[in-house]
Amino acid sequence: MPVKTAQARINLANIIESLLGYPITKIGSNGILPTPEQNYDIKGQVKPLYHINSENSVLARAQKRQDLLLIKQQQNIESILAMAMGFCPDVASTKQPDADWVEHFIALCEDTSNASMQTLWAKILTGETLNPGTFSIKSLQTLKHMTQREADSLQKCVSLSGYNEKDDSHFILLGFYKKPSLFDLLRKGNKVSLNLGKTGISFPDILTLMDLNLLYRKEIESAVLKAGQELTLSFLSQKVTLKAKSSDLVLSYYKFTQTGDELSKLINFPVNKIYKQLINNALGGEFDLAWHAIK
Repeated sequence: MPVKTAQARINLANIIESLLGYPITKIGSNGILPTPEQNYDIKGQVKPLYHINSENSVLARAQKRQDLLLIKQQQNIESILAMAMGFCPDVASTKQPDADWVEHFIALCEDTSNASMQTLWAKILTGETLNPGTFSIKSLQTLKHMTQREADSLQKCVSLSGYNEKDDSHFILLGFYKKPSLFDLLRKGNKVSLNLGKTGISFPDILTLMDLNLLYRKEIESAVLKAGQELTLSFLSQKVTLKAKSSDLVLSYYKFTQTGDELSKLINFPVNKIYKQLINNALGGEFDLAWHAIK
């Protein structure tokens, strides 16, 4: 048997034993080989080559599996709560999270054993403790079903997302165009776009967030900007102010949903440097750009 195949089978056997609490072995490994007649069940179908090596009843084995599951869930909960205590600053607070919200939180986070995902859960509990109402049950349910790969996609996209204080939302700027006049109906075809692929973000990353309902599926356009009109976007430790040099400019972007806005608050990731340069290069012709550090 090839080494890789053997190792895969050993890994699978270890997973099964950790789930059930009993080892799985090959029938006949005790030296007693089944007869040809014993290879088939009463319906004439071939019996499995492996079985759970235990003399306990099925009920006893089921109870042990439940015990192991409860132990693992308790370990997950305790790990998350301990991290939350470490994240929580010692500041004054007059409100507490809703009791029903806390119950939902515990029920939804208890199966999370991945350390990175546990960190997100801990940050949610800390944020909700500091400011009750920050995270909805829907956000908790979304995080419950997120994989680490999906969380990585969210982190990548957060590094491109600017926070617009005016409408309390995050969005990923995609480019702009100048609204065509009656005498220039082809102007929109000259849209200036940012190549997000250069930032390390793939379109599948964007689609992943759309499938999770963290990003709206359609590209959104801003209201028509007038000459001198400004828009300020915040990126963690930096913010940029875009000031239109002329009228009839329209920005396009991907906007985060309410759930996306809530979960993006969990990720402290600086603006993607390449994305920052793309903004400067693409918008510099029609906008005055001013970057400032956020203190």
